Amino acid sequence: MSVLVKVCGLSTHETLDAALDAGADFVGFVFFPPSPRNLAFEAARGLGAQVRGRAKKVALTVDADDAIFEQVVESLKPDMLQLHGHETPARVLELKKRYGLPMMKALPIETRADLAAVEKYKSVADWLLFDARPPRDATRPGGLGKTFDWTLLRGLDPSLRYMLSGGLDANNVAEAIRVTQAPAVDVSSGVESAPGVKDPDKIRAFVQAARAVDAAKPKIASNA
Repeated sequence: MSVLVKVCGLSTHETLDAALDAGADFVGFVFFPPSPRNLAFEAARGLGAQVRGRAKKVALTVDADDAIFEQVVESLKPDMLQLHGHETPARVLELKKRYGLPMMKALPIETRADLAAVEKYKSVADWLLFDARPPRDATRPGGLGKTFDWTLLRGLDPSLRYMLSGGLDANNVAEAIRVTQAPAVDVSSGVESAPGVKDPDKIRAFVQAARAVDAAKPKIASNA
């Protein structure tokens, strides 16, 4: 099965087109004012319409209140909600029931002990996203270009649906997939020329590098 690719933090028509043309499976949009990738609701409406079913639209929020979710859902019409804050399992389930949308819950990882949270969230979230734990003085929980020890993910239940994130770029994504056998990868700062400024060439290179891992896998001969 091919590794799925998510390009997050898109904010312009040009870079969204680059992600779609490259074959990204998911395109992410950030609704969190401290982020340099924060998207206004009116801009989200236009970008969301541009996708036209070519990829799944993912709306990223951080400890957002109900009013924010109403505006996010109305403007973007997302296919999935990504919760990147301290949302509890109960909050994940509440939002899932309210909007009838698949949920992705981000979990910060630094040590093996952090993986204990998987048990709390796997029954309420459709996807988990493993990201590097941010520094204590960080103003946002992700998109910081920081990796973590990928070997921590070895031995996970192979049926677990998760995305690997944190410091990925075209130069290291193949190794990250090889080490973790992740079913999906997520990139944001790794395809930027400056914080919040996506680079179409880097987007294309990242998707190509992730897809090349699939192409390099040995094919199983068919008896047909």
